[in-house]
Formats: sequence, structure tokens, C-alpha cells
Amino acid sequence: MSTSTLTRLAPTQVELVIPIGADELAAAEERAFRRLAKNVKLPGFRAGKVPRKVFEQTYGAGAITNEAMDDVVPELYAKAVREHDLDPVDRPKMELLATEEGQPTRLKATVEVRPDFTLGTYKGVAVEVAPVAVGDEDVERSLEALAKERATLVPVEREARLGDVVTMDFEGKIDGVAFEGGTAQGQMAELDENRFIPGFASGIAGMKPGETRDVEATFPEEYGQAELAGKTAVFTIALHDVKSYELPAIDDEFAKSISENETAEALRADVRNRLESIATGRRRREISDAVMQQLVDAHEIPLPETMVEREVDHMVNDAMSQVARAGISFEDYLAQSGKTEDELRADYRKDAEIRVKGTLLIEAIAKAENITATPADVTEELESLARQYGQPVDRIRAALGNNVLAMMSGIVRNKTLDFLVDHAAVTDAKK
Repeated sequence: MSTSTLTRLAPTQVELVIPIGADELAAAEERAFRRLAKNVKLPGFRAGKVPRKVFEQTYGAGAITNEAMDDVVPELYAKAVREHDLDPVDRPKMELLATEEGQPTRLKATVEVRPDFTLGTYKGVAVEVAPVAVGDEDVERSLEALAKERATLVPVEREARLGDVVTMDFEGKIDGVAFEGGTAQGQMAELDENRFIPGFASGIAGMKPGETRDVEATFPEEYGQAELAGKTAVFTIALHDVKSYELPAIDDEFAKSISENETAEALRADVRNRLESIATGRRRREISDAVMQQLVDAHEIPLPETMVEREVDHMVNDAMSQVARAGISFEDYLAQSGKTEDELRADYRKDAEIRVKGTLLIEAIAKAENITATPADVTEELESLARQYGQPVDRIRAALGNNVLAMMSGIVRNKTLDFLVDHAAVTDAKK
């Protein structure tokens, strides 16, 4: 019997024509008949003992052929995919072709596949990123943050300052009209410019308890509520009280109370090591991002539409999850942004294409370097998840089910990115 033939319809789409041999089809039909006849009851015959000719007269030969095709087609398709070394990204569209007298039955399968492309240079990519720099001031700032978590709030008889915690009433208006979410009574808040729209916290600084003041603040252009973005609001503030943080001394007793360290100096060293570890991880991510950006820019790769659409789907689902966590319906989010879901998908498409191109590049590099997810890698990842969720490894494995394959793909991706970082030509960027 002749082998399957391949026609490339597009860089990411192929057509396979797969012959089904008469002997192969006959064997599949016999297996199909036996499965179908097992539960058939006809007068004069015991269950499962109906002759094939009688079965065909009653139910039609087509019933057997259809069942046989369901049996033989997946196997033949999988064989043809292996024969032509294809990597499909979606389910195939299949149809039986008209058969001439004396010719074998033929199956046509049209499927989208990962593209063939030439992988350029990926080792020694030159990138420039900021060096790891953890100064004494960074360590002290972290220690102060730890102390602040155990601080007490003490009332003070003075004007409010940035960093204080105040209790206040406020009413915000734009062009003299109050807006939703702009009014509160007895609101307790820390005066931190990063927690409010620009001008709000600094406008309250300098006020004394019992004082009322109008404070002007402007919503950022990219503010989440489109009707407020870029608008200037006037807030009438009535300040009730001011409290200041009273921090514990950063001494040996403090170190013992919050950690396993016996002294403040040991705690400082511990904090420095943690900050350096975080900074090193951030630097590696920056190197990884810079290398991938260069590789994406350097390669022209035809992208399978199915992969791009799936990535857009993921991005839309992520957006839905984020707005849901913010307590907003997706419909309200779209209304506030002034876009339809189709327009949002169109906005996401460019980033989706970049992500898909990056995925194809990482897959190609992993294949070229024989980077795989070893049993030890899988065990380590499962144990990490078990620690994270406080569950036995066996339960984590059972919960993942078929998603173990996705986990293995993630392992390969991370190992490949580590490989690229380790082989990059990195220089320190000037501040």
C-alpha cells in the first residue's frame, strides 16, 4: 500500500491524503462488527451470535463501515503525522475522498501545524542590564518595614505629615458634581502618595485635627475608570485626628522576636542576603526578557492562527479574572474602557503574537539543546507544589491529572530560559 502524501497549503497548514488499504479496512470492519453485534438481539439468534449478513440486512453495511472508520482513522492519521514529522496545533478536519473502481479508500486531513523555520544564533546574545546593588539604605529600609509591622499607633498633637495615619471625612467633586466612590466618612488612612491619586495625600499634609480644607488632585490618564481618567477633582477634607507610628527598636530582642536570628546584626545579614537573592532573581528575569526580545526581533516566523487565538483567549480570561478580583463585572469594565470585547481582543493580538513567537523559539532551542523535563525535575516541582499547598505529593499529582504535561512544558520552558541567561553576554548597565 502506498504511503500518505503531504501538500503544504500554507506555512502553518498542510493537507494529508492517507490511503486506507482494503485488507486494513476489512480487518477494522470485522472488529467493528464484533463490537456492534455483541449487544444486538434479533429473533432466532442468541445475543452476540447474529451473522454479519443478517446484521447488515437489518442495520445496513454503513453502520459497520462508520464504526470501522472511527477505529482505523485515528491510527492512520497518527502514523501519517509521524511519517512527515509534523507537529499539529489543532484537531484535523477530515473527509473521505471519492473512490474510483479498484482504488483504495482515501482520507483527506487538513490540519494546522507548527511552522518550519531556521533558528538563528541564540547563544552569546549581548544584553545590558542593571547590576545587583543592595546598599545599606536598602537593608535599613527593609528593617524599618519589619519594625513598622509591629509598630503601635500613637495620637499626636501636631499637623499631619506624610507617613502618618489620619481619620477624616472627605467629599470629592469634579466641576462641582460629586462622583461615585469619591465620598467617605470616618475614613482611616495612611498618608502615602503611592496609595492615592497624585496630590491627595500631600494636600492633607499640614492639616491639624478639626481643620477643614479643599484639596485638589488629578486622576492619572490611565486611571481604571474611564469617566475619571485625567480629570481634576476637588476634595473637601475634614480631619478628625492624627496618629504616628511608634516603631520598636531594632535590637537583639527585636531580632529574636521576628526571626531565628539571635542578634540585630545577624538579622541585618539575613535581610541583606534575602534582598540580594531577590535582586539577583530580578536581574536574571531582566536578562531573560532582553534576550527573548532580541530573539523575537531577529526571527521571522509564520504563526499558526490557532496558537495566536488561544493566547488571546488566555489574555482575555486573565483580564476577566483581574476585574473580578477588583469587584467589577467584565461588562462594566468594557463599558468603562469604551471598548467591545472584539476591540479588546484586537488590542491584545500584537502581544499574543509576540508570546507565540517566543514560545516557538523556546521550543526550537529546547529541541536543539535536548533540554527536557527529567523525572527528577518533575518530582522536584511536585514536591514544591506539595509544600506550597500543604498537601501530600500523591494528592497533588492526582489533582493535576493530565495537567502534568503542561507542568512538564513549563519546566522545559524555565530550563531553556535559564540556559539562555547562562549563555548570554551580559554587561552592567550604567545607572
